[in-house]
Amino acid sequence: MRARLRSERGFGLIELLIAMVMLNVGILAIAASFNAGIVSLNRSSKISTALTLADSQMELYRALTWSAIALDPATIPSTTPYTTDTAYSSTQVTASPCASTQANACNASRVVTGPDRKSYRVDSYIVLSTSTTTPPTPANGRALRIVTVVVRDGKNLNERPLARLSSTFDSSTAGG
Repeated sequence: MRARLRSERGFGLIELLIAMVMLNVGILAIAASFNAGIVSLNRSSKISTALTLADSQMELYRALTWSAIALDPATIPSTTPYTTDTAYSSTQVTASPCASTQANACNASRVVTGPDRKSYRVDSYIVLSTSTTTPPTPANGRALRIVTVVVRDGKNLNERPLARLSSTFDSSTAGG
């Protein structure tokens, strides 16, 4: 009996099984990290594309005169997620017909295909405000138009927006 207990027969097999289990755990951890990396890269790609689309939309407004910075009321959606966004106001700056020669500058909401061939929704919000700086400055009390551009994933509109840009336009510096 003692000779049998001192015998090391079968221990090689047990050591091999333990080594294989440890190797499997390591390989699964590496596979999971690759999966997390792919998800992260896809999200980063969408955010980069959304920021580019938001910036190009904002450039349309920067090229307009003060009086042309407005939305066509017929293009303003009355559904979520447009109406539930923090930038939404029921008293948005509108003009009918739109004074801009850029149709996309007047469009409150449109679906765009990005360079990555994915669908994005570009929502624009324009609200009127007044400057209330303290202490008083020459710009205090001037009319301002706050333009906010929000880009969402075209397939998952109710998810968190991918990009949000805001810019303030002062009536004295915007020309026209």
